[in-house]
Amino acid sequence: MKSMKLTGLLQMKMMDTPKPKIENNNDVLIKMKTVGICGSDVHYYTSGKIGSQVVEYPFTVGHEGAGVVEAIGANVKTVKAGSRIAIEPAMHCGECDQCKAGRPHTCRKLNFLGCPQQVEGCLSEYIVLPEHCCLPISDAMTFDQAAISEPLAIGLYAVKLSMPMLGSSIGVLGAGPIGESVLLSAIAMGAGEIFVTDKIDERLTLAKQNGAFWIGNPSKEDIVASISEQEPLLLDVVFECCGQQEALDQAIDILKPGGKLMIIGIPEFDRWSLSADKIRRKEICIQSVRRQNHCTIDALDLMREGVINVDNWVTHRFKFKDTKAAFDLVTAYKDGVLKAMIDFD
Repeated sequence: MKSMKLTGLLQMKMMDTPKPKIENNNDVLIKMKTVGICGSDVHYYTSGKIGSQVVEYPFTVGHEGAGVVEAIGANVKTVKAGSRIAIEPAMHCGECDQCKAGRPHTCRKLNFLGCPQQVEGCLSEYIVLPEHCCLPISDAMTFDQAAISEPLAIGLYAVKLSMPMLGSSIGVLGAGPIGESVLLSAIAMGAGEIFVTDKIDERLTLAKQNGAFWIGNPSKEDIVASISEQEPLLLDVVFECCGQQEALDQAIDILKPGGKLMIIGIPEFDRWSLSADKIRRKEICIQSVRRQNHCTIDALDLMREGVINVDNWVTHRFKFKDTKAAFDLVTAYKDGVLKAMIDFD
């Protein structure tokens, strides 16, 4: 079969690799249909690492995927050959203290699809995953929607983890896929006015279409002054979704006393800088967000029920053989890209 592998910084090559086999009774062999390019994939492409997770070349990334079941192990019950599925990329052990505490996303033995030194990713024609990572979808759901359930679940988890949304004033700094996930999830949970920022105008336009109360480009205006003018008491919760120090500084400035800062963005640096004076005087609560926790099925349900619509997310499509061109586009933030999808057929 064919796999697209990272071979160096900004380097990628299609390689012939053995087709994976079912080795355990709970394994599922999946024929991939589509994969979305995630910001973390791009980090590995441009930097070769995210923090302590360092790529050993060659390596296959990709974790936002959907496909069709090709074959199943003897004990698999929830899917069968021909089942259309969304992929849950996290493989937890179910036995450690974190799993037993209801935190499989911080499992001590967690393996994550497309994460260096853990599991090769889904930019391959076929992959094998355990049954619990294969989530059946209806014929009415598209493979795009199924793949997007993964980033949508991150935003949904962040919103659930933050505070009651009903009537709350919200800031979303960074309107990429995770920012859009937060925006749509917050709206679904009854948030009040939502202020969204990004440096790409096309993303801001999309955020406005999807329900943002106000949009602003920090390259063109003073975000703190603009939001403070419209909301003098400032915001209840701000979601940092772009991994930028500038955005974190803005978040602290636009949070009201007792407000909550949710850090979702993955920075390329090792340490954040915080104003000790500001966070102390405002008594800001800071919460990091690690992927998603029990939210992928909820994300699929919200799309299936029509509560959340992600159909306008996909701005670009590429054939599997053109994956490098897709990565180059997303890396450069060209052409107003929000979500680029890789098609296998």
